[in-house]
Amino acid sequence: MGGRLRLGMIGGGRGSQIGDSHRLAARLDDRYTLAAGALDIDPARGRDFALELGIAPERAYADWRAMVEGERSRPDPVDLVTIATPNASHHPIAKACLEAGIAVLCEKPLATSSRDALELCRIARQHGRIGAVMYGYTGYPLVRQARAMVRDGALGRIRVVRAEFAHGGHVTEIERDSPNAAWRYDPAIAGPSGVLADAGSHALHMIAWIIGQDVAEISAHFDRIVPGRRLEDNAFLTLRYEGGAVGTLWASSVALGHRHGLRWEIFGDRASLAWQQEHPNHLVHCLVGDSPRLIERDGPGTDPWSRRSGRVSGGHSEGYFVAFANLYRDLADAIVARRSGKEVDAATYGLPDLVDGAKGVKCIEAAVESAARDGAWVSARLPDWTQEGSEQ
Repeated sequence: MGGRLRLGMIGGGRGSQIGDSHRLAARLDDRYTLAAGALDIDPARGRDFALELGIAPERAYADWRAMVEGERSRPDPVDLVTIATPNASHHPIAKACLEAGIAVLCEKPLATSSRDALELCRIARQHGRIGAVMYGYTGYPLVRQARAMVRDGALGRIRVVRAEFAHGGHVTEIERDSPNAAWRYDPAIAGPSGVLADAGSHALHMIAWIIGQDVAEISAHFDRIVPGRRLEDNAFLTLRYEGGAVGTLWASSVALGHRHGLRWEIFGDRASLAWQQEHPNHLVHCLVGDSPRLIERDGPGTDPWSRRSGRVSGGHSEGYFVAFANLYRDLADAIVARRSGKEVDAATYGLPDLVDGAKGVKCIEAAVESAARDGAWVSARLPDWTQEGSEQ
C-alpha cells in the first residue's frame, strides 16, 4: 500500500495536550494524513477545530458514533482511529471501531473493567483487527535498549524492580477550577482508580514490558491525601511477577516538587539498569563488581532497534514526541503488513497491544481490591486464552 494512511481522531480537541501530542507524533514520519475527526464533546467546537486542522467538512463529525458510521460507509475510510477521550468512553468507542474494521490506538487505560478490556481483545482476535494502547513512553530509544538488554541476558536473572510515576500537579484541590483534573477523580468517568490508572499504569506496563514478566499478584495501599477526593491520589504497590521477580511501585499526584517523575530501576544477578523519563537520553548500567556507567542514546554498541527509534544523532536532545511517534510508525508498519496479507504479531513491531491493555486494567482492578482489603494479595492474572498468541 503506497501513500499515507488515513488517520481519524476521537477526542483530543482544542487545548488538549494529549491531542496535540498524538497529532504531532503522527506527522513526524509523514506516514498519516489526519482525515476525519470528532474532536470535542461540544459538536460545534469540535467541528470548528477539525476544519482549522484541515479536515474536510463532511468528515468533521458531531460525535464519535456519527464518525464510525460515516467512515464505515465511505469507499476510503480511515485506516486508524486514535481514541483520546476520558476513560469511561474507551470501550464503546474502541468496540465500534474494531467492529467497523478500523484499527485503533487507544489511550490508557483500555477500559474501566477487565471484562470490557477482554471483550475488545476477543473482537480483535476473532476478526483479525489491529489494536494498540498508547503506552507511549515505551517508544523512548533507551527504554527499548533496556528491553533488548534484558532479552539478551545482559542483566542475568531479574530479581527486583522499583518504579514510580509521581507528580505534584494535584497537590491542591485543582479539580475545583480544572475540568481536565476533575474527571480524573470522578469514578463515573475515570473508573475505579485515580492516580494509579492515570499515571501509575504507565510504570506498571513499562516494567513488565521491559523484563518480559507479567504481574502475578498485587498488594496495594491507597490514600486520598486531598480532602474530598473520591479516588486515590497516592498509591503504594508491592508486586510479584510471573517469572519470580518482586517489585514496588509508587504513583502519586501530590508529590510536591516532582514534575513528571516516571522512573525505574531493574536489578538482575549480573547487572542493573536505571532510567528517568525527565532525562531520557541516558541509561545507567552497573555490572557486578563495577561502577555505574552511562549508556547514551545512539551511543556505541546500542541495539539496532534502539538506534532506529531515534531521529537525530547522539548528543542532540530528543524525547517525548519521538517516543509517541515510534508507536505511530510501528502501527503504520503493522497496518501495511496486514494489508499485504502478512501475519502481524504485535511484539514484532514493539507495540503494546490490546492484551497488554487488558493486563493493565486487570492490575488496576487487583490493586483497587487489595487496597479495599487492607493490602491483601490479589491475583492480577488474565485468563489463559489471552496468552495463546497475540490478539492480532
